[in-house]
Amino acid sequence: MLRGNLSFLSKIPLLLMYQSSCRTYRPLLHYGTYTLTKPITHNQHNCSFMNTRTRFCTVALAKKSSVHESSVPTTDTLSNKSKKKARRESPEGLLRHKLDMCSKHGQVVEALQLYDEARSNGIPLSQHHFNVLLYLCSSSSGVESSGDGDDANASNSGLERGFEIFQQMVSDKIVPNEATFTSLARLAVAKEDPEMAFDLVKQMKTFGIPPRLRSYGPALFGFCKTGNAHKAYEVDAHMADSGVMAEEPELAALLKISTDVKIGDKVYEMLHRLRTSVRQVTDSTLTIIEDWFHSEDATKVGEVKWDVNKVRDGMVRGGGGWHGQGWLGSGKWKVARTQMNDNGVCYSCAEKLVCIDIDPRETENFASSLSNLACEREVKNDFKRFQEWLDRHGPFDAVIDGANVSLVNQRDFNFNQLKTIINKLRQISPSKRMPLVILHRSRVSGGPAQHPKNKTLLETWKASGALYVTPPGSNDDWYWLYAAVSSKCLLVTNDEMRDHLFQLLGTSFFPRWKEKHQVRLSVSTSGLDLRMPPPYSIVIQESVNGSWHVPTITEDGDIEAPRQWLCSTRSRNK
Repeated sequence: MLRGNLSFLSKIPLLLMYQSSCRTYRPLLHYGTYTLTKPITHNQHNCSFMNTRTRFCTVALAKKSSVHESSVPTTDTLSNKSKKKARRESPEGLLRHKLDMCSKHGQVVEALQLYDEARSNGIPLSQHHFNVLLYLCSSSSGVESSGDGDDANASNSGLERGFEIFQQMVSDKIVPNEATFTSLARLAVAKEDPEMAFDLVKQMKTFGIPPRLRSYGPALFGFCKTGNAHKAYEVDAHMADSGVMAEEPELAALLKISTDVKIGDKVYEMLHRLRTSVRQVTDSTLTIIEDWFHSEDATKVGEVKWDVNKVRDGMVRGGGGWHGQGWLGSGKWKVARTQMNDNGVCYSCAEKLVCIDIDPRETENFASSLSNLACEREVKNDFKRFQEWLDRHGPFDAVIDGANVSLVNQRDFNFNQLKTIINKLRQISPSKRMPLVILHRSRVSGGPAQHPKNKTLLETWKASGALYVTPPGSNDDWYWLYAAVSSKCLLVTNDEMRDHLFQLLGTSFFPRWKEKHQVRLSVSTSGLDLRMPPPYSIVIQESVNGSWHVPTITEDGDIEAPRQWLCSTRSRNK
């Protein structure tokens, strides 16, 4: 196999094809000093190919094409705006816009017509052009026909033309990227060849292109669909080696195939991986779990006798809520969909769920990561100044997202509502001190802030060291989140923290932290009520006697809606 990094791009524009008749790979294209002179056997690539005569298997990357001369004027007299307009209106720019529109509306046939016209007219295609075409071909190939002839024609056309377009891309010496490989992997699975899709992912890693979660999807779901558990686990291991974390769809697929092939240890593993990375599952995943506990195979797994002390030690090390010692007990499971009362007691089995501890070191590491991210995206000196202020005035028992709290159920910024919440928090504070309020400069310098009563409130809070005003141009989200994490205290906000800023945190710790620290506000006839964090963790829990409780996601994340749980116990557990 050719190995190397992107430095090979200038010398190896090589596309290999598989010939089933001789079971060897041979180069179709070669340039410069690099080519293959010896046949490469099928076993050397560790790939299996299904009943097709010719298949793409290994992609060696091509030299990036030189920039084509276009119709864009390049005189120094043109402004940047004029140059951009000229690029947009050039044949390449117009083609890009039309292909993007086809991609937006899923118009594969129209896109292929545009491609054919561009080739006929000699319009040079860029990486973006090719990737949009490959994406459309791969998307249409995965569409199940609804009985409409147009759907079937688009699917077949996309599948056949996709590999042809990629061959032209290599011939034009356009460098593939992650999106290119992912589209090819989808095309491979559409041809019922998940092995080829997996081989493409391996090629990405070999040539220094980091695979993403979507890159692995075609191979993983393809193997799961065909019932090839061994290869599905191999893809899963490759993902872990590449630092790619599986999410619920991937874990649910692995769970399903594990139940299908009756590997109890793998079912146990997937349940724990769902516990750590997903916490609450969708109804479709819950059905897979429910079917497992109802199955005859589930009755056969489990230790009849176990070391109680070892199980309890596992509970302590994990912070509670799981022990990781394997299935406990034997016999038939009692399975029920149920709910918990306000204290976390199961209505089905009467077991009380636990509140899982957070390792203090995790909190410190998270605060450090949060600080680094904030300093990258805020004016560094401004955020450092806030951290120094926090060191002098903190820690606090609670931090308030001032803007969010002041606008709950209000059309305009309401300082009186903010004052009410401050007083409620002060009453329940162990130290009886005021919580920290974070407000942006714009909230304290105009509008309702100019009212004499509100001015007095702001001056009082500031004098008490309970108000911090973030500077112009800042994002106050970084400030109130860091203050709450570093103070290890409650955070009062109805912000669900789902936008891009919070996705940057990229850690399983954040949802666990939110669950234990976020205080939400709910509207009642008496005004706003504080909804404190639940006294138990809303996460998959494994008890000391081997029973399981699995929570579902509430509709639209509504914390007020009753949450359904799956309770699985068996009589011999106790």
